Amino acid sequence: MDFSRVQLSDDDRKFQDDVRAFLSEIVTEDVIRRDRETGDNFDEGVHLALGAAGYLEREWKPDSDRAFTRVQRRIWELEKRRAHVPWVTSGTTAMIARSVEKFASPELRAEVLPRVYSGHVRMCLGYTEPEGGSDVATCKTRAVRDGDGWIINGSKMFTTGAHNCQYVFLITNTDPDAPKHKSLTMFLVPLDSPGVEIQGIRTVDGDRTNIVYYSDVRVDDRYRLGAVNDGWTVVREPLNAEHGDVDAADDGLADVSIMMHQAMFMAAAVDKAAQRCAVDDGAVAYRLGRSVARMEAALSAPSIFGRVALAQTMRDISPDLMDLLGAASALPDGADGAADDGAAEYVYRFAPLVGIYGGTLEVFRNMIAQYVLGLGKPAYAAPAAKKAS
Repeated sequence: MDFSRVQLSDDDRKFQDDVRAFLSEIVTEDVIRRDRETGDNFDEGVHLALGAAGYLEREWKPDSDRAFTRVQRRIWELEKRRAHVPWVTSGTTAMIARSVEKFASPELRAEVLPRVYSGHVRMCLGYTEPEGGSDVATCKTRAVRDGDGWIINGSKMFTTGAHNCQYVFLITNTDPDAPKHKSLTMFLVPLDSPGVEIQGIRTVDGDRTNIVYYSDVRVDDRYRLGAVNDGWTVVREPLNAEHGDVDAADDGLADVSIMMHQAMFMAAAVDKAAQRCAVDDGAVAYRLGRSVARMEAALSAPSIFGRVALAQTMRDISPDLMDLLGAASALPDGADGAADDGAAEYVYRFAPLVGIYGGTLEVFRNMIAQYVLGLGKPAYAAPAAKKAS
């Protein structure tokens, strides 16, 4: 029995038909090709069209008169994936908008949020530093009081979407002598501020991310989110969401894990492999079946467990899919003769990055060990030398 099936009302079916027709009109083959070439995972024309049609406000503003119902929201999420709507910058904007709504001054909310809902404002995450690794609390980017504003100096790595955004949700250190979780202050920094320099970086899967330099960037205090040195409170909510540390929906109308969008690339690759492999060969059928079983188990894993399971499964089964498809599976999407339109090859390159988004799999496994299994905090220090007797 399929307990996931939802009986759609006539209104819900009409909503699904309207959404599907609208997305097919704006997400063209040219949009998909351009997104693949740039690696941006964002298309401004598509994003502005979503805003103009009211879909961004309906999705992101829960108190809107036209906010999605729970069923409509689920239809919307699934149809966006089906249409291959570029997604990364929309995702970061949605996370940050919730923090702006909760922690920003009324003045800043009035400046930013209406333009977020229209699509004219996008926001990116300014967390990771070149030498900081996954622990964003070790932040060394400094913000120093200067009259009614702040002067910011430092740099951030992997600020994906910065070149397409108007603001960065920036974590800074405002008290280097304080404990690391008591020294942080969050700002929503306009990216057109003097002293901000954005440099593109290409990842192995072809995506573009950025390193952003902040050189004597002056920011008015009204762009501060939350209290001074209480930035950890502000950043924790979107950080938890990015980590997958969220409660399951009671009605079942939500992804069980935050990596479901990325996992759909894996599911598509598995489907294409099943269509092209000689499954009448017992060895092939066994290996393909093993990959399907691994994938289905990962798709069913909830919360932070799914965060780990999906990324690890992508790493594990993509080489096997390529091996089953043969040498032509090494050809990328768009290449003549690609065995499966480049699906498995893309997942093979994409999988390592899925395992480091928002933190590495090793960090998440330690979180599970500490906070779920109660195994205690790992000791990273070298063992103390024994005293000579």
